[in-house]
Amino acid sequence: MIYRFLFVTVLAMSTDWKNIWQTIREWDGEGRKMALATVVKTWGSSPRPVGSHLVIDADGHMEGSVSGGCVDGVVVTAARDCINTKKGELLQFEVATDQAWEVGLSCGGEVHILVEPLINIAEKVSYLLDNDANTIKKLHSETKMIDGNFFTHEYKPALKMIVVGAVHISQGLVSMAKTLDIDVILVDPRTAYASEERFPDIDFITSWPDEALKKIGINASTAIVTLSHDPKLDDSALEIAVRSEAFYIAALGSLKTQKERKKRLKEKGFSEDEIARIHGPAGLDIGALEPAEIALSILSELVATRRAENIKGIA
Repeated sequence: MIYRFLFVTVLAMSTDWKNIWQTIREWDGEGRKMALATVVKTWGSSPRPVGSHLVIDADGHMEGSVSGGCVDGVVVTAARDCINTKKGELLQFEVATDQAWEVGLSCGGEVHILVEPLINIAEKVSYLLDNDANTIKKLHSETKMIDGNFFTHEYKPALKMIVVGAVHISQGLVSMAKTLDIDVILVDPRTAYASEERFPDIDFITSWPDEALKKIGINASTAIVTLSHDPKLDDSALEIAVRSEAFYIAALGSLKTQKERKKRLKEKGFSEDEIARIHGPAGLDIGALEPAEIALSILSELVATRRAENIKGIA
């Protein structure tokens, strides 16, 4: 009997998988034959986490990465063979093997990469990209692993950051977040602050924060950052956030401001555990002073929190 098992993937901080599958959809529309390489096991200093993808077509064009470059060349060759044979293959690179040294994995580590021809592409693309963006989706491999099991890839919703307060720090924060492929929604009922001129190409909601958060929807891939420095706005968002699935909640302000904020929330009936979910003052302590530096510290803390949660999820 064959048992399927689940790997909870440690995805990169970007919408990496979404971009890959959008590329697959485009290439399929052009009639290209493709294979998909996926990191299914790592140990030591492997440069890419479990769940990372590389798609390759029959002519060797590729998108994504499964190793940061050190074994991608070997994977491309294997992928083209898979396209021709229509059979999957499990590649194993270990530091103790000659092949590992040949492909550049000399820094110490192990990576297993599953390469499979893409079959029923339209069906898989539709399942991943056209259904509810807030739900976790799973795809099973069609190739057995070493122990006879199958790999199950868990696709989490794309990272989303809700920023409350269209202030100076927000300008740097949303810009940096975009470079990490984090979807950003800016919330501020003060239309003089939330303008296209100050925040080009950013989605705005000018409703009151609690109304906006309910409208947007919050899941385990959502981060919520309040920066308005106005308790009426920030508290309105935090009251929704601390009872949501958001993986990261942060509020700008000094230690004194945070103490006063906790007192207000406690008086409204929020528990110590709920209030403790708020990172405040927001961001890692890197000595940040300038708005862009503060934005960097917040994104750094967001990444650190996300990574810690992913590591806990490895089965």
